[in-house]
Parts: sequence; C-alpha cells; structure tokens
Amino acid sequence: MGGGCASIAAAFELSRPEHQGKYEITIYQVGWRIGGKGASGRGLADRIEEHGLHVWMGFYENAFRLLRECYAELNRDPKQCRFADWRDAFVTEPINGVLDKLSNGKWYPRLTQFPPTDGFPGDPLSEHNPFSIRGYLIRGFQSLRVLLSASQLRSSQGSYGADQFTSTPEPSSSTAEFILDNISRLLRYGIVGGITGVIEATGLMQVALEFVPLVSEGILVRLCELIAESARAVLRPLIESDDEMRWIWEITDLVVASALGVLRCGLLNDPRGLDPLDQYEMREFLVMNGASESTLRSSLLRGCYDLAFAYEDGDFSRPAIAAGQAIRGAVRMFFTYRGSIFWKMRAGMGDIVFAPFYEVLKRRNVRFEFFHRLENVKLAKHLRPGERCYVEALEFDVQARIKGGGEYQPLVDVRGVPCWPSLPDFDQLVDGQRFAGERRDFESHWERRKVATRTLRVKDDFDVVVLGVGLGAIPYVCGEIVHHDRRWSEMVKHCKTVATQAFQIWMSKPVEHLGWRYNQCTVTSFERPFDTWADMRHLISEETWTTQPRAIAYFCSALPDAQIPRPTDSDYAEQSLYRVKRNAIEFLERSMGHLWPGAVGRDGFRFDLLMDPQHPNRPGRANDESAFDTQYWRANVNPSDRYCLSVPGSIKFRISPLDNTYDNLCVAGDWTYCGFNQGCVEAAVMSGRLAAHAISGFPRLTEIVGYDHP
Repeated sequence: MGGGCASIAAAFELSRPEHQGKYEITIYQVGWRIGGKGASGRGLADRIEEHGLHVWMGFYENAFRLLRECYAELNRDPKQCRFADWRDAFVTEPINGVLDKLSNGKWYPRLTQFPPTDGFPGDPLSEHNPFSIRGYLIRGFQSLRVLLSASQLRSSQGSYGADQFTSTPEPSSSTAEFILDNISRLLRYGIVGGITGVIEATGLMQVALEFVPLVSEGILVRLCELIAESARAVLRPLIESDDEMRWIWEITDLVVASALGVLRCGLLNDPRGLDPLDQYEMREFLVMNGASESTLRSSLLRGCYDLAFAYEDGDFSRPAIAAGQAIRGAVRMFFTYRGSIFWKMRAGMGDIVFAPFYEVLKRRNVRFEFFHRLENVKLAKHLRPGERCYVEALEFDVQARIKGGGEYQPLVDVRGVPCWPSLPDFDQLVDGQRFAGERRDFESHWERRKVATRTLRVKDDFDVVVLGVGLGAIPYVCGEIVHHDRRWSEMVKHCKTVATQAFQIWMSKPVEHLGWRYNQCTVTSFERPFDTWADMRHLISEETWTTQPRAIAYFCSALPDAQIPRPTDSDYAEQSLYRVKRNAIEFLERSMGHLWPGAVGRDGFRFDLLMDPQHPNRPGRANDESAFDTQYWRANVNPSDRYCLSVPGSIKFRISPLDNTYDNLCVAGDWTYCGFNQGCVEAAVMSGRLAAHAISGFPRLTEIVGYDHP
C-alpha cells in the first residue's frame, strides 16, 4: 500500500531474481505517480517541481546501495540516456552550513567544505564498523581537537599548564597504563589552563577511547568533565566581542556536552545504542550536561531542528527532537559519510529515483495499480482458537479508470530521460477531459470523488499486506486496528507529524550578481518562515526553457498546522496553498536582502527577476507580487505527506516492521521503528528492507547497514 521509498524498497527486495518469482507483488497507489513525500513532476518548460527540498546524505548506505543496484540492473545505454549510471545522476555538494546572526544583527554564512572521504555510499563496509558509539566519540573528539587548534590562532592567551603534560600519544605506541598515568596527571590539576592544555586533554580522550574497556567509563567521565570545565573556562571569556570565537565555543560546547551525557549514561557498551536518551528533549539533555544558554540559542543547534522540521504543530516556539535520535543523526551525518557529505540529484527525485525503480520493478513483473485510494484496512472479526488476528480485506475508492481497461502509462520522455509529469495524462482516463475541466486533484486527501469502489479479500486477492502509507494517514485507513490495538492507538497519540511548506523560484540573474559571494551550497537556520535554502543552479540545463534561467532556488520549512481537518473540509488544501504563497511573498520582501542584497530595490523584492516559463523573454516583466504566480509552491498538508517527527518520549511507541502481531501485515515507512528513527530517505529504505526481511527472511538483518538493534 503506497509508493513511497519504504514500499518501493520492500518491493525491490521481494522481487529480486534470487526469490525465483516466489512473490507476486502489486503496488496500490493513490493518483498517477509514486514517490510519497519524495514525488516530483515535470511542469511547463519541463520545470522540475518537487514536494520540497530533497538532498541525499553521504551516510545513506541502504538507500544508495539499492539505487546503485537498480541502475546496474536497468543498464541504460549512455548514448541514449544521460542518466545511465548512478554517478551520472548525482553531483557531490561538499559545501554546506548555517546562517549565523552576528552581534551586529547581520546574517553571516558559516560554510564548511567537508573533505571527500574514501569510497562511495553503498560500497561494501570494511571490517571496521563506523556505526558505534565509541567510533562516534573518537571522531567527535578528533574533530574538536582540530577546531580548538584553529581557535588557538585567534587567541592571544598563553598555554599555561600545557608543559605539565606529554604530547598526545598515538594508540599504536601506548598502553592502557600509560594512558591512565597521563589522565591521572591531568585530573590532579583540576582544570587545564590555556587552549593548548585543552587540546592535549582532548587528544588524550581520543586515544583513551581506543582502550575501552581497559580504561573504565568512570575515568572517561572524569576526563570529559575536566575537558568541559576547562574549555568553558578558557573559551567563554573570549566570546563577548569575537563572533568567530563564539562560533568555535558553541561547537565545542555542543560536542562536549553531548559526549559527557553519553558517557554519564553509560552507553558505550549498551546494546540499545543511543535509544535510552530519547526520553529527553535535546536542549534538556544539553542543559543537564552543562551546555550554556548561548549554545542553546546557536545557529548550529537550530540547524538540527530546521533540517528535521522539528517543531510541534509547526510552531517555531516549540522545538522538539529526541536527544538520542538528534545525536545519532548528527554523528552519522558528520562522521560516517562517504564520498561527499551531501549528494544532490541532477534532476527531480521522481526522475532520478522513482522512474528507475518503476522501470526495474515493471521488468520484474511487479504490477502497479494507480488511482486507488485506500479507505480501510479491514481486520478479521471471527478467529479460530489459537489464530492470530489478520487483515481480511482492503477497501479502496477507485479514482479513475483507464481507457480500454489497460494499464496506466505514467512516464513522459524529457530528452531521453523517463520522468513523471506534474499532472496525470487525462487522455488515458475514461472521462479524462471532464476530470481535467473539474481540476480533480487525485493526490488530495480532500478530493473524495470516485468512479467505483473495490475490495480485495485475503486468499482470493492477497496473502500479505505491506502498509507503506505515511503516519498521518494511519487514523484514516487503519481505524479498526487503531481501535482494536492499544499499541497502535498509543502510536497515533504519541508519534507526531508536522505539515511542511516549500517554494521554488527561477530567476534571470545568477545569485552572484545579486550579492551572494559564496559557492553553490545548502544552508539552514535562516529567517522564518523559510529557514532552509538550496542553490539548485545545477538543474538549469536539465529543464527546457527557450531562454534558460540563470538561477534556481528552493526554500522549505515547517508549516504551522495544529491538526488535520475532516475529509469534508474541502477548502482546506486550497487555503493552505494560499497561505504558503503569502508566506513566500512576504519572506521574499522582508528577508532576501540579507541573502541577496541585489535582489531588493527601494520598493522591496525585485519580482521582475522571476521568469515565466511560458513567456521567458517577455520584456518588462511584472515588478510586483503578481509575478510570483509563475513560480511553484506547495503546502504539504495531506495526511500521508506530513513529516514524521521524533519528539522526546515518542520513539518507544513506534511499531517495528518486524512486529508480527498481525499474521499477514507489516508496516513500512520512516515513521516505524527501523534503527534510524527520523523522517528521511534512509530511514524509509531501512524500514522497507526490514519489512522484506519479515516476509522472506532476506535481506539478512546484518546486511541492513546501521540497523544495530537486538
């Protein structure tokens, strides 16, 4: 049920040739395209129109592995398709950062060029497992030592106390006794004077972690507390008048407070990993371990919330993310990426990801039933003694029928690349022109019109169900289960979702001409209501404008939205879309001068920069907000489109794809308990692979990278 990343991953695993056709698979999908929250389409001038900003991270081991296998199996001819290999389909983006508000009120980009690392995501892992708490801590202190060494160049403070200690030993030339002796000498002084001393202590912690368990966790806690106290004593006095030192201090404080909390909770050898920390909100956890008030307000920490839309009900005054998952997300992002920290797709997510998967799955005889809106997952009411509860029937509303009773053909060709269109092909549908005239939005939760109903029955039509809809849709399609099963009702109650908003603009001037002085990048922690911006200029050549734009920019953020209205509130989707439009226009008028000074004139934002795909050469383009009507914006308020949050105390209520409470039902999605409990492509693919394992025993759990739970 559903065609998002989780369902597609499950179908890909279950349809592998190794299964020798054991499973007959059908994917039932509302509307005309697959992709879930990652769906995209081609509009006028073949513009790429996304649900939001989609970039892949270098730690997406499972997602890249399956996609690489998909491209290899697809075996496209590079002479006919410019995206023949997965490397053709992605471009690295090593420069990323946050926008930091300085003491003078100006916004300053804190950009980092992350160095390339060995290999690519999806390559076989070496014997060394990077996904361990000890490995995360070692990398954290290693990075902190480099940062503090850089800060030493800015500080005129001496290195009092540094000569009391030997230089940091290398693990290969050290023994546990030697390390303990150095730590004991450090601890006797109570606090390390000067940045040099803190650097030495940080390096010693890095080496000591190599000797766990010979060096006890108690000793490591004491050493980490010393580093925390010393760093605060040395750095905090320097930050009042120096924004650069403030930035270094905030990073140091975040790393040390997080590491100290992990060590104090005794998690180095805990089989539950970081999960025990999920009862705490991240800011609460940092305060418990000594983080300063300025660190809690820092742009870097805010970026962790912005990238995860981590605001309850989209309310920016209510940030909420579970500490364990927040730390897991940060350390995997920064310390386990391969090749590049970010990978951007060279076209839309639908073109680069879902069209290839669709083609491969079709070759494997997987069936797709589009225009099927799931209405009810019906449980069996009469069970025999000893029989587990099971799904008896699946009830659908059929949104449209295909002419001639054939299969809907969903893809269009864009200069040799199969792509999804932004609108369905009404010519393939019975009464399609009438539907087009009525502007039927087949993907809208509030579009209730149908041409028929359809019921699938167990044994006759299916054996096993993989439920791959979004969390927000569960109360609407699984009412019987939620009512019948307390665990499901608790999940719906405690696991939260948030609506999101996004807009895209195409401009006639490059951003450098508008005052942006930095490389192409993705940044977050900017002004609300659109805190995250990505420079997407690499997509210009992919679209087919008669006169090409010189810049493409994507913006996204959470959307304040306390609850999902009833299905009968048919105006809600349109009202939400209008609200996003107003948010976008007001944001351009009020905030773009901070980002692109040249995009703002005496009367506000220069709307004449925006290009109309139907009239790209029109002279005297409108220089008022009416020009925004030619751009693209979205309000992701459909229940299944809402983003799943990782609020503190909620993760224990998630249902695992391995759960076998129901005899013929598995769940799949980034909202499940899957080893990386946060809304993203990697979590969804991990969940889909787990669902396939629950049904077939494959892939083996050890092959699901990062799934380290008992």
